[in-house]
Amino acid sequence: MTPLQILAAAQDGSPAPRIPVFCNLLDQGAREVGLPPQRYFSDGAAVAEAQLRMQKRYGHDNLWSLHYVGKEAEILGCREILFAADGTPNVADLVIKSLDDIAKFEIPADITQTEAWQPIGECLSILAGEVGATHPICAYATASTTLPAILMGMDKWMELFLLGPFDLRDELLRKCSDFFRQQIAALRAAGANVLVYSSPFGSPYFVGRRQVETGVLPWMRRDLAPGGSDGVVYYCGTAPFNEVIDLVFAELGITTYYLGPQADLAEAKSLIGDRGLCCGTIDDIRMIHWTPEQTRAEVKRIIEIGKPGGFFLFGTGVMPLAIPEANIREMLAAAFEYGSWQ
Repeated sequence: MTPLQILAAAQDGSPAPRIPVFCNLLDQGAREVGLPPQRYFSDGAAVAEAQLRMQKRYGHDNLWSLHYVGKEAEILGCREILFAADGTPNVADLVIKSLDDIAKFEIPADITQTEAWQPIGECLSILAGEVGATHPICAYATASTTLPAILMGMDKWMELFLLGPFDLRDELLRKCSDFFRQQIAALRAAGANVLVYSSPFGSPYFVGRRQVETGVLPWMRRDLAPGGSDGVVYYCGTAPFNEVIDLVFAELGITTYYLGPQADLAEAKSLIGDRGLCCGTIDDIRMIHWTPEQTRAEVKRIIEIGKPGGFFLFGTGVMPLAIPEANIREMLAAAFEYGSWQ
């Protein structure tokens, strides 16, 4: 079976030789092709080449079109990204510097015509042509309730979200939701078949269950309304969200849940049952300091909790550059071994 078929089998509970195994290698790409990060991330072909090389070497199931989260801010007018040799690129220029900027803030009529989109489109075109029929190609889209944090800063967004002025808050949310709708449609059209819906505000860890229910979910419904939830993965960063799984099932119809490493995996697996896919993740921040033996033991623990009954995927979080190569290899070897159904 191809990795894409193995993923589909895990989603519907049909037989497969093993569970799906995801490994999210993003910042490693520049090192893989020997380019400085700023040059690497401006070249969609280089990003695609790095993804293809790393997947071939390590054997994990998924590839990524994501360059860095700040790319969304660039599409929307960010003029400066801070690049680092040993970390993730970050926004250095806020698009919305004051509340007065919200009225002037506009979404491009066609984001695929912007300069910032071109490397993403090029990367997806190559990945879709090379492995689109056989492998999960992951794309990342930030929910409308979270996107303002990278446009105006988290502190200012939290204040506006919780305290108002609510007319300005809702104006900004409408614009961000319009952008999300455009973006997810473009990602689908370009070849992405796994759409990671990043919504930290969809976790009660940030704003509480009642606020998720009344202030976040309505916008999430708007985000997803045009294209539905097909291929969409519910992801709240590393924040736990077991408390709202049933609510998300009922309100959004999403059936794939990518947990953070601090979540109660056994509880999440019980809540999801055979209704959808439960994705358990290793704490890859702590992996920086583990031995290969410690890494293997943690993979075994996670899979022993999640694998029984099927409907389970093993995955990683952000995979920092500082993780030793030996730990990556041991993690994946253990995941294939303990995740086998044969």
